[in-house]
Amino acid sequence: MSVSFRLKSFRPAVFLSAILLFLCFVSGACGQPSKDARVSRTSFFLNTVVTITLYGTDDDSLIEECFSLCRDYEAALSRTMEGSEIYNLNHRNTDTVSSETLALINTGLSYSALSGGAFDLTIGSCSSLWDFTGENLTVPEPAALSEALTHVGYEKLSVKGNQISFSDDQTMLDLGAIAKGYIADRIKDFLVENQVASATIDLGGNILCVGSKPDGSDFNIGIQKPFDPQGTPMLTVPVSGWSVVTSGIYERSFEKDGQFYHHILNPATGYPCDNNLLSVTVLSEHSTDGDALSTSCFSLGLTDGMALIDSLEDVYAIFITDDYEIHYSKGLPEHFPVTLYD
Repeated sequence: MSVSFRLKSFRPAVFLSAILLFLCFVSGACGQPSKDARVSRTSFFLNTVVTITLYGTDDDSLIEECFSLCRDYEAALSRTMEGSEIYNLNHRNTDTVSSETLALINTGLSYSALSGGAFDLTIGSCSSLWDFTGENLTVPEPAALSEALTHVGYEKLSVKGNQISFSDDQTMLDLGAIAKGYIADRIKDFLVENQVASATIDLGGNILCVGSKPDGSDFNIGIQKPFDPQGTPMLTVPVSGWSVVTSGIYERSFEKDGQFYHHILNPATGYPCDNNLLSVTVLSEHSTDGDALSTSCFSLGLTDGMALIDSLEDVYAIFITDDYEIHYSKGLPEHFPVTLYD
C-alpha cells in the first residue's frame, strides 16, 4: 500500500496529523483495543473470591457494575447478613419477598423435590451450627444437630403469591447451594445486555462463560484435582456460553480430632456427606441449574447422582471419586471432549 500527500505549501501541523491518521489506518489501532486485549478484576463477595474477565476490550467500567450486582444480591440472599430478605424470612420479620428472591426460592423448591430432598433449601437450621470459614472451627454437639434436623424439610415451606410461610416456626432457609449460580446468570444477562460478546464469570468454582473467546474458539475450563495445593487441573473441558459448576469437599473443610469435615451437608443427617465422592462438576446452560444439581448429585452419591443427570436433557456431569477415578455422565465426552492431565 502506498499513500502520497499533495501539498501546496508545507504546513507541519497538517502534515503531522495526516501521518498519524495514516498510521492509525494501517495498524487499525486508533481507539481500538487489540484482539488479544482483556481486562480482569477480582473482589470478595458471597464468602468467596469473584473474578470477572472481559475479552476483546480494555475497558473495565462494566466490571464494577457487576460487582455492584454481587453486593445487591448478597444483601438480599445472604442467610447471615442482618436485614437481607432471607435473614428477615428466617427471623420471621416478614413473610414477603421480592420477585427475584421469590423466583430463586421456587427454583430451590423444584430442585429439592427433583432430588428427593438430597438438595434442601431449608437446611439452614443445621448449616447455621457449622462454621467452615471462621477461626474457631467446631463440630456441633450431636444433640443440638439432632434437634436442628427436625426443622429441615422443604415440605415445611409454602409459597403463595409472593408470600412465604413455614409450617415449622424454626425452619430456616439457606440458599448457599444455589445463590452463586443465580447471581452468575444475572451478571451474564447484564453483560449481554451491554453488548459484551466474550467474558468469563468466576464465582469461586462457579464458572459461566459469555460466548466464546474473541477468535471463536472455546474457553478451556479446568476441573481441579481435589486437594492439590496448587489447584492443578485434573482435566479441562472446552466450553462456549455454558456454565461449569463444581461442588467439592476440598473447598471449605477442616479436621478435628482426626476426623475430616467438609461443608456439603447431608439434609438427612445434618453432617457432611460421606459417600466416597471428592467432587461433582455439572455442565449446563444456566449456572443456577448447575449449582443446584452439583449439590444434589454430590448428596445423592455416584450411582443415584449419575442417574439424575442422565435423566435430564442438556445437562452433563463429571464425578471424581476418592480413588481419583473420573466418571462421566452419558454423552459428555462426545459433547465436551476433555483433556486429561497426569
